[in-house]
Amino acid sequence: MNRDDKRRQTRRALIGAALRLTDERGADRVTVDEISEAAGVSPRTFFNYFATKEDALVGDPLEGCTDPRALLLAAPPGPALAAVEAALAPAIRLIQEDRELWLLRLRVIRNSPQLLPRLAAIAATAEQEMSTAIAGRLGLPPGHAYPPALAAVTGAVLRVALMRWAENAQNGVPDVPEISLSDVVREAFGMVAGGLADPTPSNARGSA
Repeated sequence: MNRDDKRRQTRRALIGAALRLTDERGADRVTVDEISEAAGVSPRTFFNYFATKEDALVGDPLEGCTDPRALLLAAPPGPALAAVEAALAPAIRLIQEDRELWLLRLRVIRNSPQLLPRLAAIAATAEQEMSTAIAGRLGLPPGHAYPPALAAVTGAVLRVALMRWAENAQNGVPDVPEISLSDVVREAFGMVAGGLADPTPSNARGSA
């Protein structure tokens, strides 16, 4: 195992330990020392990877994934909404492949309101960065309303899709195939692309 692989393994062990302990006890009842012990490392090692306990729970969970902003800027000509969806596809696949850890993370987030300020700060930064990339792709000037609007819509689509996927996975019906995150995201982007027209009873999936 090379050095980078070892670092990824240690980082994943710390994230997993932080999420498991928080899921069992609640975020306020878990310490950095306990997370480090559960991961088999020292607290000093913990702080080599994360500045705070909260960062281990919610910070940068897609490390190693190709930056969607770079993919967006490199995408072929076409509608910006479709390009954003395509740029996010590798991250969506990574989340689906890491299913169990992500379901645990989403459950911890849902049950830990004290994490909301940190999550809001991360979301605001991500939306600003995506807005800049959208403006660069379209050649729009600073202050144009479209890039931040599309970036905000993208963030909302992802949040809704992740929570729907998690709820479906955790409340699934036996012998009924689980819906994939990719399908949920595709459906949500399709609704936006269609102008968020009112669904009818015959085509509404509700909270499937």
